Amino acid sequence: MRYNAPVSALAIAADHAGVALKAELVTELKKLGHEVVDLGPSSTDSVDYPDFATKLTALVTAGTPPLGILVCGTGIGMSIAANKVPGIRAAVCRTEFEARATRQHNDANVLCLGQRVTGAGVALEIAKVFLSTGFEGGRHQARVDKLKALEAGR
Repeated sequence: MRYNAPVSALAIAADHAGVALKAELVTELKKLGHEVVDLGPSSTDSVDYPDFATKLTALVTAGTPPLGILVCGTGIGMSIAANKVPGIRAAVCRTEFEARATRQHNDANVLCLGQRVTGAGVALEIAKVFLSTGFEGGRHQARVDKLKALEAGR
């Protein structure tokens, strides 16, 4: 198996329903030595999640940084918005197993979390696994290539 090196730089964004969890993740991930690009918002005033998903996916598709975390109430809205962007493979994860599997098998580059459904401690553990797990390649590469072909309309 081939693993990529753990990622130390990431972007993070939320909507109004994910501000508190985002803030906690930023603090804890920085303590662990990660470089975190916080794209906002910083208040709970109502915002539109597609706007923040767009900010984050623009950075991730450019590779600077290579991974991102999006937080909303459930993680679902953010994942739908992020997955509209070619080159993004966003996954809602509720467990460490899902975070590990989506990195190993799907080469997911955006983790989506829900503040209303996942506690901060669990979310941090999920994020740590997501950031420290690499893509296995091998038989999974052909499947990721098929996803890329779907994006390209082939």
